[in-house]
Amino acid sequence: MEVAAIFLPLLAAFIAGFFGRFIGDRGSQIVTSGAVCVSALISIWLFVDVALNGNARTVELMTWIDSGTFEVSWALKFDTLTAVMLIVVNVVSSMVHVYSIGYMSHDHHKPRFMAYLSLFTFFMLMLVTADNFVQMYFGWEGVGLASYLLINFWYEKPSANAASMKAFIVNRVGDFGFALGIMAIFFLFGSVHFDTVFAAAPQMAGHSINFLGFDLDALTVACLLLFMGAMGKSAQLGLHTWLPDAMEGPTPVSALIHAATMVTAGVFMVARLSPIFEYAPIALNFIAIIGASTAFVAATIGLTQFDIKRVIAYSTMSQLGYMFFALGVSAYSAAMFHLMTHAFFKALLFLGAGSVIHAMSDEQDMRKMGGIWRLIPVTYAMMWIGSLALAGIPFFAGYYSKDIILEAAYAAHSGVGTYAFWLGIAAALMTAFYSWRLIIMTFHGKPQANDRVMAHVHESPLIMTIPLGVLAIGALFSGIVAYGWFVGDGRADFWGDAIFVLHENDTVEAAHHVPGWVPLAPFVVGLIGIGLAYLFYMFMPHLPSLVASKLGAVYRFVYRKWMFDELYDRLFVQPAKFLGYGLWKSGDGAIIDGVGPDGVAAATRDVALRAARLQSGYVYHYAFAMVIGVVLLVGWFYFFG
Repeated sequence: MEVAAIFLPLLAAFIAGFFGRFIGDRGSQIVTSGAVCVSALISIWLFVDVALNGNARTVELMTWIDSGTFEVSWALKFDTLTAVMLIVVNVVSSMVHVYSIGYMSHDHHKPRFMAYLSLFTFFMLMLVTADNFVQMYFGWEGVGLASYLLINFWYEKPSANAASMKAFIVNRVGDFGFALGIMAIFFLFGSVHFDTVFAAAPQMAGHSINFLGFDLDALTVACLLLFMGAMGKSAQLGLHTWLPDAMEGPTPVSALIHAATMVTAGVFMVARLSPIFEYAPIALNFIAIIGASTAFVAATIGLTQFDIKRVIAYSTMSQLGYMFFALGVSAYSAAMFHLMTHAFFKALLFLGAGSVIHAMSDEQDMRKMGGIWRLIPVTYAMMWIGSLALAGIPFFAGYYSKDIILEAAYAAHSGVGTYAFWLGIAAALMTAFYSWRLIIMTFHGKPQANDRVMAHVHESPLIMTIPLGVLAIGALFSGIVAYGWFVGDGRADFWGDAIFVLHENDTVEAAHHVPGWVPLAPFVVGLIGIGLAYLFYMFMPHLPSLVASKLGAVYRFVYRKWMFDELYDRLFVQPAKFLGYGLWKSGDGAIIDGVGPDGVAAATRDVALRAARLQSGYVYHYAFAMVIGVVLLVGWFYFFG
């Protein structure tokens, strides 16, 4: 059963990918969707058995690498952390598979798309069930490959080509650090097996390592390198520029990869490695600062965007920042709680946006929407549920998970904890504002689309709205149901050995004893954000342009995404192009080709041209050449013969 939950999506991807032309579009959709739905059902059983009943186990499949003293097994680790991720990955993926049957109904390459979705799901499952660092890296690189294929699914679009390359290259930067981190772990511990490394981590605390000529704390160096991988995969500030561009892929891809699964790989990785990170406080502080800064910066950019999918993408980046600053203050269980609830309501928002795009004849600009809520009431209701959960309104899932993160940051009573708390509060205000900005611009007001588009606005079919309903149930109830298990009184029994926290770092426990205004603050700023959105976009619609003009350069700076793309273009892209052009023209063209093939060819042509001049066609010229030849031969034999 455990093995089936992991390998059924791979089998489905193989069948749809290699035999899609034989089983047809419908056959590919049934095979892939059915396999992932079965995996989801098994994942629910595993969650009950492993997380609730405490039957953690490891299933060894085979010896994968055996080279000298280095041995790596291919094993599936099932503990509470894995069980939570299996629920998230397989349930969301199954809904995305079903939704895609309707959304991609007019596409001509359905088997390929469904195969890519299932392949991505398999790689994500390999990542979360990894028993060692090498197996985790296999899944890590696999989801990167699958995301490249999915973002570039419509490969005939130059923008999709550019977005997929950008995602792949930026992630390679982070993955390089991740690989170095794994090498550092093997250098320090002599093993890549999680349990072996975790058991030896306390003895390694305080040890130094010579890195780049400096004596530095060994675990801090290793953890910072590992976190570099998380920064790339989870779009943290600095390695985040690929995420909004990845919206070039089909909307189901955005929901699966950029809301619920791949972007949370970094959060899962840090939580899995909590027994190491707990002994690297400097690394944890760095994670908290990066996470809080990401939450704030992404929220500011989300205020200014007009593409409906990009607004939700920056919302994803902001919420990932919350998860990381929770990790940074050792609130690993709170981070995983928000990961789980966020997966449901953010996938709901992305698929809801896809339903809007489907209704609006592929229009994504919110400025060209409006006045459609009566025409697509089910989608409208689903977007409301997702937005209420995202804004942290009481009794919706996001309220429970976001609040415990902010409370844990406050309860840390440290400089980075305070920094994270206040930036998190500011991000909560902006999140509520841009969420209702999206709802009002998309569904309310006067229709901005032309009559031809408005005439075709219609509700999505059941094959698309049923997955929305399932995800809406998660967005409504996952917070209140799971609160006690994840961060409440039952958390110790629930998590078991899956998460390790030093007693003095237990901010989740401290979060339950903060002053009363702390849990109230995010709710209050959320209401203020919603009220401001109504004021700006419903009651006084001239205000947004007025504020934008008054802010001037500041607004343009934020609208252009804090100029990160321009900065990286100036620092890295243009110098790389200049260097590449120089090596091409001067190195490859002038030296290698000039001396090598081109040089030999030119010399041969020159000799041939000179020889051709001797072929004049006059007999006396040839006779003269023969006389010279005879004289040379006679001279040779006279002097040397």
